[in-house]
Amino acid sequence: MDIRQEFQHKLESLVGDVLRLGSMVDVALQKAVRALVEDDISLAQQVVAEDEQMNRLRYYIEEHSVALIATQQPLARDLRTIIAVMYLATNLERMGDHAAGVARLVLRMHDVPYPRELLPTFEQMSHIGREMLRDALNAFINNDEVTARQIGMRDDELDDLYNDLVQRLIREIAQQPEYAQGLTYLLWVAHNLERIGDRVTNICERTIYMVSGELVEFVDDMGASSFLE
Repeated sequence: MDIRQEFQHKLESLVGDVLRLGSMVDVALQKAVRALVEDDISLAQQVVAEDEQMNRLRYYIEEHSVALIATQQPLARDLRTIIAVMYLATNLERMGDHAAGVARLVLRMHDVPYPRELLPTFEQMSHIGREMLRDALNAFINNDEVTARQIGMRDDELDDLYNDLVQRLIREIAQQPEYAQGLTYLLWVAHNLERIGDRVTNICERTIYMVSGELVEFVDDMGASSFLE
């Protein structure tokens, strides 16, 4: 195997690791919201415990990406691809943190009363966020700049749901103060789910840069750059 082939093999392996991390995040989000809807403590604990696996994989990807840059000194598109791999790993791991955050809130909410009729909206937010994530990863591996731009703009849909939900939760707190604690927990759940869209937008921005060399920055309906933490 010559130097170029060795480089491509290692780069493809890193891309595969990123996709594996993305799949883990997708599953974690699905489990976390299911734990919320079903009040499943065991499932919530599982999501929290599995977060460490995603953390380790992220650092593995970063370590091997840096090593590849140091030993191969890639240029142009190859260098942008490795940088994208590291950037995706960071954002995916943080999405895993958001899923674990939802799961931890489920554990806190177990014995706390709150009206459950709003839960379908959380399921809807999770569905949109996970769909955006899968589409963004497909755009990344297919070098699909057009789709990456379209997904980046879809974050507005998630923001609109989030804004409406926050207003409803605030009204419920005012009207039913006996549920204030549980409803406040739901506000934090909603925040974690909204952040998924922002992280996916980051991935789309980096995919566009990887493919074209163009640095773009989507701004959501709330006037915030997707680069904001």
